[in-house]
This record gives sequence, C-alpha cells and structure tokens, in this order.
Amino acid sequence: MSDFNQQVIDEFRTNAGIVGGHFEGKHLLLLHTVGRRTGLPRVNPLVYANDGTGFVVAASNGGAHGQPQWVANVEAMSQVTIEVGERTLTARVSVLREGTERDRAYAKLVDYWPDFLEYETKTARKFPVIRLEPSDAEEGRAEASRLARSVTSK
Repeated sequence: MSDFNQQVIDEFRTNAGIVGGHFEGKHLLLLHTVGRRTGLPRVNPLVYANDGTGFVVAASNGGAHGQPQWVANVEAMSQVTIEVGERTLTARVSVLREGTERDRAYAKLVDYWPDFLEYETKTARKFPVIRLEPSDAEEGRAEASRLARSVTSK
C-alpha cells in the first residue's frame, strides 16, 4: 500500500470518515478486499457517490493506463466490507464495465467528483464502476442520507 493511501486511511479512521487535503469535504469510503493471489487483506480509500441504497466508486487509478489491482480482487468476491463514516458494512458487489447502468452511475460520480474527467485524459481505458449495495439496504439508505447531511452541513 502506498504511503499516501495509508495516510488517508489513518486520517479517515481518526476523524470518523472525514479527511482533509485533496479530498476535503468529499465522501470517502474504505474498501476492504482480499488479494486473490496472496490471500492478504487490502484496504483502499475511494471517493464514492450515493446511488439509491448503495454506493458507487470508479476504478480510475488516477488515470493510470492499468486498472487498479483491487478491481480483480473485487471481481473474485461476492461481498466486501466497506467503512463509511463510522460504520462498517458488508456490501454486495457489481462491477459495471459497459452499458447504460454503468454510464448512469459514472455520470453520477463525475458530477460529484469532476477530477474523474481529468483522469480520463491520461488514458484510453474506460473506468469500471463498482456498485456496493449494503447487505441491509435500509441500513445503507440511512447511512447514505446521514453522511450526505454531515458533508453538506460543513
């Protein structure tokens, strides 16, 4: 894991999901996966957008030519753990690579985090969108609503 990611993770956990710097005022979650080859636990901080009862993230990798390794790990898992704010949730995973649902979710992400448009200029690849649906949809809806209010009230 990069030093930058570890700093973001530490700040996220110290401040109940709130971080500063480049991500100040934005929704971040921590995605927990297991390395498909190593079996080792992995944690990645990601900008997310609310989408109904769930969350969507993009595998932009900052515009790098290759997709982030965590995507293949997610694809090998039916469920993941995510940290959102102060909560830890289990979520079902859908990787959207093509189609209208992927385009709709990606447009929502770009609207929330315009940096994705800059990342697109660095690569020809189309970023996969990952939908994370909390196993308890009502819990996910309540958490998404609470977090949206806490970020906009600051």
